[in-house]
Amino acid sequence: MKAVLTIALLVLSNTFMTLAWYGHLKFSEWKWFSKLGLVSIVLLSWGIALFEYFAQVPANRIGFKGNGGPFSLVELKVIQEVITLVVFMLFTLIAFKTESFKLNHLIGFVFLVLAVYFIFKK
Repeated sequence: MKAVLTIALLVLSNTFMTLAWYGHLKFSEWKWFSKLGLVSIVLLSWGIALFEYFAQVPANRIGFKGNGGPFSLVELKVIQEVITLVVFMLFTLIAFKTESFKLNHLIGFVFLVLAVYFIFKK
């Protein structure tokens, strides 16, 4: 149960993180947003990122072995990185129609899955 909750919170966290870091590139297509200055965009992104922390910090506390969770610190980080890339890839394909998923991306993703396998191998 803690593993599932940890992963769900990491997915939620990374969804907010992706919106905070890259959403403004898509949001600039909106008339009102395109008029904002850089400081306003940074503050708006920071506000979105706040919600990332509301999920990320509990995910790490719940999932960490030192707190009774199922994952080591290294395992948590690797899970988080893979989730980050999956969420980013989905966001890119959905929000930015000009981007494409290429063979080298697929190969890189396979290597990431292999990294997860080797990190978790006892």
